[in-house]
Amino acid sequence: MDTDASMRADCLFCAIVAGETPSAMVAETETTFAFMDIHPGSDGHLLVVPKRHSTDLRDIPEQDLADVAIESQRIANHVFDAWGADGVNLLNCCGKDAWQTVFHFHMHVIPRYRDKVKDRLRLPFEPGVRGDGQLNDQLATSMRSALDVG
Repeated sequence: MDTDASMRADCLFCAIVAGETPSAMVAETETTFAFMDIHPGSDGHLLVVPKRHSTDLRDIPEQDLADVAIESQRIANHVFDAWGADGVNLLNCCGKDAWQTVFHFHMHVIPRYRDKVKDRLRLPFEPGVRGDGQLNDQLATSMRSALDVG
């Protein structure tokens, strides 16, 4: 796992934060930077990143994660009035097999629009389809053990 106290020269999002690569900046705090996604799932899809490089969810320092989450929530609260969104998704993809394509931790803030063409995002699973209860119990037991919570 890879966390630098500084930015990485080979990282697109570090270059955006540093102002070396142009972006449509939305908001900036001492520790976070938010900008519009150039491959949006819906109009208004944006990204919130920590200024300090972390590859993914597994290695981001807790305070940086908290700062990104707080800024994501602050921005998400405004998409309803600012853009007329009907809902919002917050999404993090951790690892290539979870669709992470830029390996600098980031949170997607994705406005959702009911019955509008501008909403192109589709979930890769069917909400409301029940899972295997026995498997869920086994997985819960396994995770409690991994978390050392009995």
